[in-house]
Amino acid sequence: MASSNKPTVLVLGATGQLGKIIADGLKKKDSVTLSVATRKREQLPTLKEKYGHAVYLDFDDPRTFPEALKGVERLFLLTGYTVDMLVQSKAIVDAAKKAHVKHIVHLGVFTPEEDCYDPHFAWHQMIEVYIKASGISYTFLHPNCFMQNLSGFYSMVKNGKVRFYANDKKLGWIALEDVAEASVKILTEGPAKHHGKDYWFSTESLNLDEIAWILTEVTGKKFIADSQPPEQFIKDFSVNVTYVDPYFIGVQKFFEQVVDGRMAYIAEVRDDAPLLIGRKGTTLKEWAKLHKDELIALA
Repeated sequence: MASSNKPTVLVLGATGQLGKIIADGLKKKDSVTLSVATRKREQLPTLKEKYGHAVYLDFDDPRTFPEALKGVERLFLLTGYTVDMLVQSKAIVDAAKKAHVKHIVHLGVFTPEEDCYDPHFAWHQMIEVYIKASGISYTFLHPNCFMQNLSGFYSMVKNGKVRFYANDKKLGWIALEDVAEASVKILTEGPAKHHGKDYWFSTESLNLDEIAWILTEVTGKKFIADSQPPEQFIKDFSVNVTYVDPYFIGVQKFFEQVVDGRMAYIAEVRDDAPLLIGRKGTTLKEWAKLHKDELIALA
């Protein structure tokens, strides 16, 4: 897909939480042409109707990449949640180079220190090194823990309990909406303003007791901290007891290294949101007010 006067932006993961908000934001921008990708062919008509253009792209089949990347100048790269993210990311970067993509915006993780040995964090670092080596202009986003994990993917909040796997350690938190808004700005303005930049998103440092207290205060419902040791994570999230994807083993390693202090930096507050969206990042209290009804349903 090509436009004679506007750069085309392709958003991967547009049916997920973050990708959808980014796509919705870019749809409102007259200065770019939006395209979204899906691996489900049956979703193409609906996505085309909503966003104007949608392409089929199967991360597990690099043969689908060239057609999806035709005419694309800017790419939002959102990786999957398995060890396959490594080969998938390499393949999409290779295809992007061949397709003459000019800018890749990669959603990574919060790694302010290079000597990081949590597997899935290190994988993101390796992907970023490969993107740099490709010669394509790049911008790297480094969010800390998403507040949406409370009610979304990790379902931390359930039946009035807030469950997490880092004992009493503090972690940095960021609202998904803030990262999405920043991503829209970066993808709209492009590499002229954002090439070679690393942006960090960690608005507030909180432990589990503090999170439970804030949710209780905002909703008027009682929430209690349900602190679990790191090894409980695999037990809670492993559907298949005979095989656990290395990605989820990496997440457990993350919790272990937060608890033993090797990843103490995960508690840092480092917020580049004001540089990009003109305001400080959303606090957990502010976020909880926005999602109050959803949280009450989980009490």
